Amino acid sequence: MNTLKITLGCFLFFSLFNAVQPAAQNNFAFIRPGDDSLAIIKKAAAVVPSKRQLEWQQWERTGFLHFGVNTFTGKEWGDGKENPAIFNPTDFDAEQWVRIAKKAGIELLIITAKHHDGFCLWPTATTEHSVKNSPFKKDIVQELSIACKKAGMRFGFYLSPWDRNSPLYGTDQYNDFFVAQLTELVTQYGKIDEVWFDGANGEGPNGKKQHYDFPRYYEVIRQHQPKAVIAISGPDVRWVGTETGYGRDTEWSVVPVKASSFTQIVSDKLHTTNLVAPGDMMETDLGSRKKIQYAEALAWYPAETDVSIRPGWFYHEKEDSLVKSADKLLDIYFNSIGKNGVLLLNIPPDKRGRIHEADSAALIQWNLKIKEIFSNNLLLHARSSLKNTRRLFDDNYKTTIQINHPLPYEFVFSTPQPVRTNIFMIQEDISKGQKVEAFSVWVKKGTEWQKITAATTIGYKRILEFDEVTGSEFKIIIEAARGGIVLSQLGLYYNNTKK
Repeated sequence: MNTLKITLGCFLFFSLFNAVQPAAQNNFAFIRPGDDSLAIIKKAAAVVPSKRQLEWQQWERTGFLHFGVNTFTGKEWGDGKENPAIFNPTDFDAEQWVRIAKKAGIELLIITAKHHDGFCLWPTATTEHSVKNSPFKKDIVQELSIACKKAGMRFGFYLSPWDRNSPLYGTDQYNDFFVAQLTELVTQYGKIDEVWFDGANGEGPNGKKQHYDFPRYYEVIRQHQPKAVIAISGPDVRWVGTETGYGRDTEWSVVPVKASSFTQIVSDKLHTTNLVAPGDMMETDLGSRKKIQYAEALAWYPAETDVSIRPGWFYHEKEDSLVKSADKLLDIYFNSIGKNGVLLLNIPPDKRGRIHEADSAALIQWNLKIKEIFSNNLLLHARSSLKNTRRLFDDNYKTTIQINHPLPYEFVFSTPQPVRTNIFMIQEDISKGQKVEAFSVWVKKGTEWQKITAATTIGYKRILEFDEVTGSEFKIIIEAARGGIVLSQLGLYYNNTKK
C-alpha cells in the first residue's frame, strides 16, 4: 500500500479510468441536438470559469457599503425627493471603512454610488441630485477608491438602474443618461474590480417602467474595465436567490441557460462571454443531471450570497443592538463560502460616516474565529492510503499511484494521535471544472467505520459541520463525479466554541 504525506497546499488529482476530457475548455458550452446524456455530462465537466470569475471566487469575502440619503432619512428605499442638504456626515473616514474591512478578512468593498433614490455619491455631471449640492461636497466614490488602493483593497461600485429622481426614467433617453453615469464611474476612479447591478424596476414619474439596455451597459464596462466582474444582473455572477447569507445545499456553478443568451467575444483575450445575462436563477436545483439534460447551453455562472450585518441595508440607530454576532457571521460563512459561494456582507456606515462600533466588534471577532479554526488542519501530519483510485499526483505532479477501479475514490487518513474534530473542509480546483456530485466522511471506531457527514457538490469550497468525534483514522469517499476531478485542499478542523 502506498502512502503520501498530506500538506495544506498539495493538489490531489484523481482521474476516472474512462474519463475523456475535451481538448478545449471555456466558461460555456452549447448543447447540440444529437448530444446524449453522456455527452452533456462531459460538456458540463469541461466548463470552467473565466479568469475574472476564478479570481472573484478566490476573494471569498466581499463587503457592501450602503450609504446615502437613506442613512439620514431612516428609509431603506428613498423616493428621489430628498433635499441634498440632508447628506452631511460629521466624521467621514473612508480609511476607517477599509481598516475594519481588512480586519474582517474582506477582500473587496462595493459602494452604493447611486441607490434607487437617484442620489449620486460622486459629483456627476448628469444630475443635480448628488453630493455636489450637499453641505458635505466630497466625492465619496473617490475617497473610498483612494482608501482602497492605499490599503491594497479591491474596489467596486453599485449603480442602481432604477432611478426615482430622474425625469427621464421610463423614456428612451434614460439609457443614455444611465450610460453617461456609468461611463463617469468606470473612467474616473482607476481600476474597478466589480460592478454590481440589481434588477429593481419600478414606475417612473410618467407611470412607465424602464427597459434597461443591459448589453450596452456591459459593453461600456468591458471597454473601460475589462477585468471587472459584472454581478447579479450581469454576465459573470448571479444572485444566490435570497438575502439571508445562506446558500444551497447543492450549488452548481455550471448551470443551464438559453443558447441565445451567449455571444462569444475575445477582444480582451479573456474569453469574455455572455453579453446578455441569463437572469436570476432561484430554484433549489439549478445544475443537477436532471436539470442539464434538456439545456440549450451550459455556462459557468457562480453564486454570490448577500446579507446585511444588520436587519436593514442602510444604517438605522435603532438597529445598533441588532447587529449579527460573530457566531452568527461564522454560521453564515459556513453556509455561503462553505457552499460554493462568495459572501457579500453589507456593512452600512452610520451618520458620522464611520462603521459603527457594534459592527466593527462583531466583524473583528468573526475573523478571529475563522483564523483560529482554520489555522490547524488536523490532517496536516496524517498519512494517507488510497483505494479504488486510478491515479494520484502530488503537488509536483510526479508521484503516481496506479490502482484499478475508477469509482468510488476512497482514501484513508491516519493521524499520529487521536484528534477531536467537528468540521470538514474540501475544495475542488475549479480552474479544472466542478465535478463532484456526492461524497462522505467517515471515522473508524474499533473495527467499524461510521459515517459522520455527507454532502453533494463541492465546487470552490465545501465546509461541513458535524457533532464532535474523536479518532485517529478517517476516510473520505468521493462517491459520484462527472469526470476526472482535481482537489486543491481538504482538512479536518475543530471549533471549540461550537455549542
